[in-house]
Amino acid sequence: MEDEKIVELYWERNEWAISETQIKYSRYLHTVAYNILYSDEDSEECVNDTYVKAWEAMPPHKPQRLSAFLGKITRNLALSKYLYSTAVKRSANNELILDEIEELIPNGDGDMSDELALREAINGFLATLPKRVRIIFVQRYWYMLSIKDIAGQRGLTEGNVKVILLRTREKFRAHLEREGITV
Repeated sequence: MEDEKIVELYWERNEWAISETQIKYSRYLHTVAYNILYSDEDSEECVNDTYVKAWEAMPPHKPQRLSAFLGKITRNLALSKYLYSTAVKRSANNELILDEIEELIPNGDGDMSDELALREAINGFLATLPKRVRIIFVQRYWYMLSIKDIAGQRGLTEGNVKVILLRTREKFRAHLEREGITV
């Protein structure tokens, strides 16, 4: 079923919306959650919670890209679960990624205009990157893949991936400064 029709079902409060979402996106959402949690059980819980959150969010939201909307919900749920469940013991990979991201994203006060400006700056920055670099950057900081996994998928050495990410983070920081966003 097309995404537009699924969104219409949500807006009509038709329970088939959740069934159609499961059919089309369950594997994708599970992958998003699993890359953060490394647990099938916890990932399934996040995916199921995603359906509930999507139901609660539509209406009033009418996402243009349902996959991105659902992926963001799942990712946020998985990150919350990860932070809660690993307060004492942290996965070295996820801890490193969170530290890298923390260096790049300003701590805002929750102001929606600041969040919108940051979102536009991120999207603008991603649009300037060559496709290969953009994919590596998104795989690391959105999907939270390990450097080893990215290197394997991209046919690069881990050292190459680390250098690409380091240079891209530096460019991103400079881009944010040009946009007037301080880290």
